[in-house]
Amino acid sequence: MHTVCVQVTDEFLRFSKGAGNDLSTPTPLYGFYGLKEGDRWCLCMSRWLEAYNSGQAPGIYLQATHISVLEFIDMEILNKFALDQLE
Repeated sequence: MHTVCVQVTDEFLRFSKGAGNDLSTPTPLYGFYGLKEGDRWCLCMSRWLEAYNSGQAPGIYLQATHISVLEFIDMEILNKFALDQLE
């Protein structure tokens, strides 16, 4: 499930590609035109945690991130990466 809404960075895109999930190369057959720095995208919580543990985690839009993420990631950590604030 893609539950963490992020703003991708070039650093994260390189990390993700190296981890076997190329998000920057277009695949028009599937309607995917590739991501570039600054794009918003929803990631699997496990991929975000993998990036976090490797020091490559992108910023998070808390208001667009599913509440179930709190079962696995502390709010304190999420707040450090927040690009917005919860209302």
